[in-house]
Amino acid sequence: MLVSRLWLNKFFDTELPPADKLAEALTFHAFEIDGIEKAGDDDILDVKVTPNRGHDCLSHRGIAKELSAILKLPLAHDPLGQRPDLSQATHDVKVLVDDEALCPRYIAGVIKGIKVGPSPQWLKTRLEAVGQRSINNVVDATNFVMLNLGQPLHAFDAKELMSRDQVHVISVRRARPGERLQALDQKEYVLTDSMLAIVDANADAPIGVAGVKGGLPAGVTEATVDIIIESANFNGPSVRKTAQGLKLRTDASARFEQGLHPSLAGYGMRAATDMILELAGGELRGFVDVYPAPQQETKVSIPVDQINTVLGTQLTEAEVANVFKRLGLMFDFVSRTGTYEVQIPFERLDLTIAEDLVEEVGRIVGYDQVPAAALPHVDKESEVAANFAAAEAAREELAVKGYSEVYTSVFAGTGQRQVLNKVGGGKSYLRANLIDGLTEALERNLPNKDLLGLKEVKLFEIGTIWKDDKEEIAVATISEKEGFKEWTLEPKDNVLPTNLPLSGAVRYRTFSRYPYIVRDIAMWTPAGTDEQEVLETIKKEAGELVHKMWLFDRFEKEGKVSLAFRLIFQSFERTLTEVEANEAMEKVTSKFKSLGFEIR
Repeated sequence: MLVSRLWLNKFFDTELPPADKLAEALTFHAFEIDGIEKAGDDDILDVKVTPNRGHDCLSHRGIAKELSAILKLPLAHDPLGQRPDLSQATHDVKVLVDDEALCPRYIAGVIKGIKVGPSPQWLKTRLEAVGQRSINNVVDATNFVMLNLGQPLHAFDAKELMSRDQVHVISVRRARPGERLQALDQKEYVLTDSMLAIVDANADAPIGVAGVKGGLPAGVTEATVDIIIESANFNGPSVRKTAQGLKLRTDASARFEQGLHPSLAGYGMRAATDMILELAGGELRGFVDVYPAPQQETKVSIPVDQINTVLGTQLTEAEVANVFKRLGLMFDFVSRTGTYEVQIPFERLDLTIAEDLVEEVGRIVGYDQVPAAALPHVDKESEVAANFAAAEAAREELAVKGYSEVYTSVFAGTGQRQVLNKVGGGKSYLRANLIDGLTEALERNLPNKDLLGLKEVKLFEIGTIWKDDKEEIAVATISEKEGFKEWTLEPKDNVLPTNLPLSGAVRYRTFSRYPYIVRDIAMWTPAGTDEQEVLETIKKEAGELVHKMWLFDRFEKEGKVSLAFRLIFQSFERTLTEVEANEAMEKVTSKFKSLGFEIR
């Protein structure tokens, strides 16, 4: 997430440290920083917010709260510090929610008589500094609140929604298969019944995809006078699946996917309406808040002794209390048991058990302050899974015998068990054997045999197969001479092999992308000729284009020795020509003729 230092400073009465110091503080206590860039007189930090904190820290307020705890700087202006006032009700709009599990809360706010126009320069600067394009004062206000608090919002043009008896009706329901929506990006999307839609119920027409994107027909323009603002809470997994299904990931979906607390919707609505009234004028008609099952406050108990035991520290009760205060956690201390009863702020969805609080204490105090300690001695030998031990034994044995391990796809065109989501093409079954994949691998590797310097391609695989309604681990080998063998892996005692010789391979080198050329040369040599000297002569005469060479045939006859060598020509920079290979071979041939060797 892009975070503005000047924006962060608005949460404090004192000047924040320079951007590099903020980056250092966040890196050592919260999140990594991917970079810092200048934007005019501002510094923009690219904060790598971890998934477990996306619900509160994909916002400037969340990052400011972290810095407050880390730097011991109290927040002077906390937009979540006071409950939002949504008591003013309106009858201009009605909200229907079909499934509260998919939409735990939906708030609609109505403002009439606004004037849509350009945003003030300060707002444009704030948004553009963090990569947001300024659109108009209403849309910019909703985007500002999202980036400030983490709550996505959307504004609909009320006149584009059908009214009955001067009442608009918004329905939150599953889309019908085949329903279409022209979104704000001017693309048309086909919806499915697994997606949650925002619908103009009077017209029975989708006006948005819940948590992902609003519709173009009800979008806010300069002609808009009356608006309905949406601030809702949507089920995270549902939004994620919808965004994936539509191939449409937005700033809103990125936040809903992480999971947001329904209470945040109230703060977002109040902040957005206040800002729009300030920037665009108009009259606030009120709110409709559908929240059938308000979530209860969470409390977590944690003894000081448990914190010290887990961290290996000797923190006092006062030091722990100081950390909780810096984090903005309300608590009671039970002196009889030395236990803190901590009330969890609604936005901290990651704090659910005692160990979560231990982690909070550790990171705020600083893990560099946690003393190093050796792990306790364990007398019992480590156990090894039987299947793992068997696989390792088979792997070592086959590698020693010259087999190379391959991994082939578990999906096949035929089989006994079909998958619901096929991976593409005709492979919609789980494989029932290893032979098909290994056969294909053998055929693909045979043309490279010479390049690899192999006399024979020998492959093996250890993998799962599904047959006869069972899932089992199989081992299979395939080679040019011995063909294919298939057998089931038999679990072994939990002891890894220790007495098998290791493979001689010590280094891997990248293959050239360019094709190679093969040439053979055979010659009669005097008895006692050193084969290694012959190889060195070939290398010297053929030059740098010889990628690999070896002796592949030798026999004696009538006091002479026949030596046959195979040469592989290849370049890492270009495709060689037959002419180049022939010229190199001519040099080799001429050299050996000059030495009195007879070329066969």
